[in-house]
Amino acid sequence: MRIVLSNIGTFGDINPLIAIALELKRRGHRPVMALPAVYEPKIRPLGLEFHAVRPDIDPSNTILAEMVYDVKKGTERGLRDFLFPALRETYADLLDAATKPERADLLLLGELNYAGPLVAEMTGIPWASYVLAPLSFFSAYDPPVLPPYPRLARADKAIPGFGRVIKRVARFVSRRWPEPIYELRRELGLPRGANPLFDAKHSPYLVLALFSRVLGTEQKDWPERTRITGFCYYDADAGNAALPPELERFLAAGEPPVVFTLGSAAVLAAGRFYEFSARAAIRLGIRAVLLIGTDPRNRLKTTLPESICVAEYAPYSALFNRAAMVVHQGGVGTTAQCLRAGKPMLIMPFSHDQPDNARRMMRLKVARVMQRGNYTPMRVARRLRSMLADPLLARGAESVAQQLSHEDGVGAACDALEELYKNSR
Repeated sequence: MRIVLSNIGTFGDINPLIAIALELKRRGHRPVMALPAVYEPKIRPLGLEFHAVRPDIDPSNTILAEMVYDVKKGTERGLRDFLFPALRETYADLLDAATKPERADLLLLGELNYAGPLVAEMTGIPWASYVLAPLSFFSAYDPPVLPPYPRLARADKAIPGFGRVIKRVARFVSRRWPEPIYELRRELGLPRGANPLFDAKHSPYLVLALFSRVLGTEQKDWPERTRITGFCYYDADAGNAALPPELERFLAAGEPPVVFTLGSAAVLAAGRFYEFSARAAIRLGIRAVLLIGTDPRNRLKTTLPESICVAEYAPYSALFNRAAMVVHQGGVGTTAQCLRAGKPMLIMPFSHDQPDNARRMMRLKVARVMQRGNYTPMRVARRLRSMLADPLLARGAESVAQQLSHEDGVGAACDALEELYKNSR
């Protein structure tokens, strides 16, 4: 089959698609990656077809990252100021990828590509959707943490059924956001349709939940044709999954370090995270790795001891299993790699799914959470000291890793897509 895989987002949103595309290609299919142009240098070396989809993403645009990671307004501004103004361009680009030079047999769409369901509806091409974290389902039975209103999730414990209130709050607050989508639907001669933010983004044919059941399990109000596959791991850089030589030498020279990272997007809005992390590591006298990204503001101005290694990037799959623990932002991709490596986590969530993922890690007893306002060198050092000395935390993380070792998220996702293709012919 010729299958077009598309989304708009960070590497955390795109990497699972790459993993699935590579396996589909191995099985003899023709995957086409329809993504923002910034990803082309990462996709072409893998031997995958690429089609650029607007809006493009400027990886050096720290203002955009800070805007999107604003807890109160980040999600709204990301949609209304970045994605929706380019909705018609996204539609045109994806329509082109889906029909030229030949019609696709199947579409696999991420939830940030709001033009995707319109392309599927206009062309009649069968489609599947995917989500990366339980937050995307906004279940009333497993109520999520809404970043602007984190205390609402706690109320569900005290007031049975309060999860339905949380769901209604989310829909009410965002009720005006999707107007550009409704407008485009009118222009295309389509009816208004279901709510694009909560309902229409999920395919009626197949919804792939690309996470493990240790993160979330099926709920009564999830879309009917949802299939939990397990995590789909990919973190190579254009196929290169090796550690930087300097980091490899550092790891080989001493005890497992604590790794400090902010993923692929929050790293552009790091603030003083790396400065405070380094000071906490020095205070504790532990070895540490700082993954600072390419933002020059994250480069520390002070000379660091040999016990701290600074690198722009490293594949988590090659690094985390050699760490003592990981401090991170709570993105689902980073969280999945920590779980896979069996390492305890200290999570400092920013926005979007991160506070909800953090709470789920607390439930699993593999993590502690520290809010951004409390992230100071002294507090971090104190928290790390207690966590590193806690054998139950380490054993819990190792136990979860053992569970994940029996899952094959990529294989399960590809099996489901092949089944959908077969049934749609």
